[in-house]
Amino acid sequence: MTNKIYTRKYYIEKIKGFYHSDLIKVITGIRRCGKSYFLLSVMEELKKEGIPEKDIIYLNLDKKGYTQIKTPQALEAAIEEQITDADFKYLFVDEIQNVAGFEEVINAFREEGNFSVFITGSNSYLLSGELITKLTGRYVEIEMFPLNFREYLEMKEFFGKQKKASLQEEFSDYIRFGGFPKTLEFDDVQDKDTYISNVISQILDKDVLKHNKIKNRAVFDRVMTYIINNFAAPTSLSNITAYFREQENLPIKTETLNHYIQILENAKIIYKCPRFDVKSKKVLRGEEKYYLADVGIYFSRNVDVRINYGPVLENILYTYLRSKNYKISVGKIGDLECDFITRVNDEYRYIQVAMTIMDPKTEEREYKPFSKIRDNYPKYLLTLDPLLQKREGVIHKNMIAFIAADEEI
Repeated sequence: MTNKIYTRKYYIEKIKGFYHSDLIKVITGIRRCGKSYFLLSVMEELKKEGIPEKDIIYLNLDKKGYTQIKTPQALEAAIEEQITDADFKYLFVDEIQNVAGFEEVINAFREEGNFSVFITGSNSYLLSGELITKLTGRYVEIEMFPLNFREYLEMKEFFGKQKKASLQEEFSDYIRFGGFPKTLEFDDVQDKDTYISNVISQILDKDVLKHNKIKNRAVFDRVMTYIINNFAAPTSLSNITAYFREQENLPIKTETLNHYIQILENAKIIYKCPRFDVKSKKVLRGEEKYYLADVGIYFSRNVDVRINYGPVLENILYTYLRSKNYKISVGKIGDLECDFITRVNDEYRYIQVAMTIMDPKTEEREYKPFSKIRDNYPKYLLTLDPLLQKREGVIHKNMIAFIAADEEI
């Protein structure tokens, strides 16, 4: 599989307008989500545009021949070594965090005005205050996620992998093993599980523990397990501290808890989804939801692989919409909740997610928040039902078909 490059079109569309800009292109996303191959696909796109190979400079600092580059001076020398003339250059540096103090070198090439710079690396390091301070206003971030279900299907076809009998079976596999691209190389269930577990271990070792001062690893692990196991559930710092104090006899300071959650966010393991009050049109503090970069993270860390479809479907839709650049919040409508509110060019979309509305009580529960919304923006209900309901102007979609067809909200 590795000899061919599957192009992640969502992200190409996000970055193509900056190909020739002097802004530094910073590619972020959870480890092993496909950032390195994305750089290679951008290089291929540039070649298709007619950019000569001599004008494309590529360094992967995790690869043989470059692993000894640890200082800014060595990095600068390695780049200079590949410059053959004064023509405009496209500079790609993968795993840039291997060089402490890389910011000054990268910014120096940017300031020459003769370089378009692309970098990737460890997320907790790239998003540190140091980068923001040194490169303020001089970079644009392109955030990547593991494969969404549409990309999962496309990548299987691209590499000639055997298809399941139905989309439903493909979706079940996608739920179980997630969208880390390399999992598609393995056919054995145990191999897939082993790979995903190793990815999570690498993230903890290289993106969390190496770059953060964690005084009590055991407490951090318990906080991480709690957040991962309660993905898509409303949470607040006060509720979590109360849980640890009352249920696990573990007193933990709010400041420490907040610090640990921020570490998980910086490593792109989790994403905070804020609450938005529909009436006041304001973001509310507290009671946020956290979604996983990939649902495979949950299943890789739990012996019980039974599926709780509510949070899983929410998570899959969340990452799908984020990959397509939607801005997303959890909606508060009085004492009710709308699973998602997306903003599209200052227009809103209201979304409810459920496994099924075959039970009349469930149908009423899912439609009730819509009845409290007084504006006329579109309302969507996404379920796994094969038969779709027509009611109150709500657009009912089958989620599997919706994502497989690359539909928009």
